[in-house]
Amino acid sequence: MRQKPIYVEIKMRSDLDKLWEYTQNPSLHKEWDLRFSNITYLHKQPCERQQFLYETRIGFGLKVSGTGETVGVFDKCSSERVSSLAFSSDHPLSLIQHGSGYWKYIQRDNGKMTFLTQYQYKTAYGVPGRWIDCLLFRPLLGWATAWSFDALRLWIEQNKHPKHSIRSAIVYVLMCLFFSLFWIYQGFTGFETSILVGTAEIGCGILWLIPLKRKWIIHVVQACIFAGFAFLGSEILLWILLSVFSAASGILSLQLPSARHTKRKRKK
Repeated sequence: MRQKPIYVEIKMRSDLDKLWEYTQNPSLHKEWDLRFSNITYLHKQPCERQQFLYETRIGFGLKVSGTGETVGVFDKCSSERVSSLAFSSDHPLSLIQHGSGYWKYIQRDNGKMTFLTQYQYKTAYGVPGRWIDCLLFRPLLGWATAWSFDALRLWIEQNKHPKHSIRSAIVYVLMCLFFSLFWIYQGFTGFETSILVGTAEIGCGILWLIPLKRKWIIHVVQACIFAGFAFLGSEILLWILLSVFSAASGILSLQLPSARHTKRKRKK
């Protein structure tokens, strides 16, 4: 069961030196990359590869640690740079045994950068480890890489720190959960009058839990529905507040990092 390498590509407005600094400086790198909680560069001699230690918090006070080495290859007169990476871990909670990959930086004539990565790894724990990787870990790791790349883009282009993006994303998830519970509750109470209406409302609640591509459209439609309820029925203040809340969450969704802003497949 050989899995394809993880590939992520994004375009952003930046110059080569700035993007290099944000990705090669460990104190900046750990700020935007969801895959790492801490990165520590070890002392090295001028001709040696840069070795480092990394940690990833996985919740409940637990963390996974590992080691790696990286080297950057570039010519200051060139519009491209490459940084290669090798990593490994013998931590008992690490599904990754060892792996390697690279980052590539390409300066475009229109003032934009193409920043891409590709990496592959070998899993631990034999067949069970490979199945966990295939069904859960690899898709999650690919999504985290893509989301982090877009968070980096927002930090460079709009000076929006990734920590603010993470907090905003948590708020948005809570908003979606609120709307989901609202419609599901309305659906169960609506069964008393109409099974069809109740089923439709529960369906709306489930829809809020699905990561759709253009979810802002649902926010707009829902805001209009709530506004219509305010115009036609009682409890006007409640429906107006829900309409504003829906519109505000829709605006917030457009400002969040998204893995969909990246390319996940290499061009043939």
